[in-house]
Amino acid sequence: MRAALPRWAHDRIGLVPAHPSYVAEDGFPAEMSVNWSGGEPELRILFDSLGHDVVWPGDGGPVTRRLDRVHETFTPRAGRPSPAPVWHSIAWRPPSRIVHKTYFGLYAWPHAHREAAVAEAMDRLGMSAAWDDARRRVETVGGEREIEFFAVDLADEADARVKIYYRNHDAGLAEVNDVASVALSHDAAAASAAYRTLTGGRPEAGEAALSCLAFRSGVDRAAESTTYLRLPDLTSSDEEAVERTAELLHREGVDPGRFRLLTAALAPGPLSGTRVLELVSYRTAGRRGDVTTYFRFPVYDRALAPVDLG
Repeated sequence: MRAALPRWAHDRIGLVPAHPSYVAEDGFPAEMSVNWSGGEPELRILFDSLGHDVVWPGDGGPVTRRLDRVHETFTPRAGRPSPAPVWHSIAWRPPSRIVHKTYFGLYAWPHAHREAAVAEAMDRLGMSAAWDDARRRVETVGGEREIEFFAVDLADEADARVKIYYRNHDAGLAEVNDVASVALSHDAAAASAAYRTLTGGRPEAGEAALSCLAFRSGVDRAAESTTYLRLPDLTSSDEEAVERTAELLHREGVDPGRFRLLTAALAPGPLSGTRVLELVSYRTAGRRGDVTTYFRFPVYDRALAPVDLG
């Protein structure tokens, strides 16, 4: 995994963020995640390129050609207010090869620009009909949400996905399940049970739950969906978050032992007082245990703004 990172990724990052990133609350530009489905877990590293160029193996070939088709859509050359921040991810599930992914952050743009960029990108990829269908279905779901990311898998055409991420506002579990149900492959009953395990039975999805719709070539609607819940808003500490996540993994047929060991190793102190387990996602796409845990590290100290009691 280290060898797959760009050369500049090995530079020391310093004690304060020169360019604060949206990846983590303290401005740190990276997160680590693990997907627990299958015989071996998949390790993922996501990082904000912070304006650096990233050249992947096979650049210019069929693996990155689809990325080249849409990249301009997310720049001022296409009429956007600013270049979209670019994030990259590398994922490895031994003994398979490493998979690369690219994300465009749309969160700083007015909503109209986000929607126009996504529509143009999906048209360039030949997926406009699938996106139109998904967008119409999402619009029938109650509540408030906004498009936040557009992502492309840098994989062979048959395996590659295009993903669109929504940030939900003050959503309930029923609402995020309705958004997930837009996808062709979604088990609403299984998802509902998984969500409630993570929330401890609460009906609310917590702060800024994310919904991801994945599209594949040749499928005329969203193929899969993934829902992400923010554990710090739903639990009192990593200790409680780990217990709920371990319960979900066990129910899904995954031994939670390695997850427990990993979280304990990553936490800077006792789990009763830490918050490194940021997100847990759940997907029903034909394989059990499709749970991913996302870890964000308290690298930079951030002083809280004084509270005005006036």
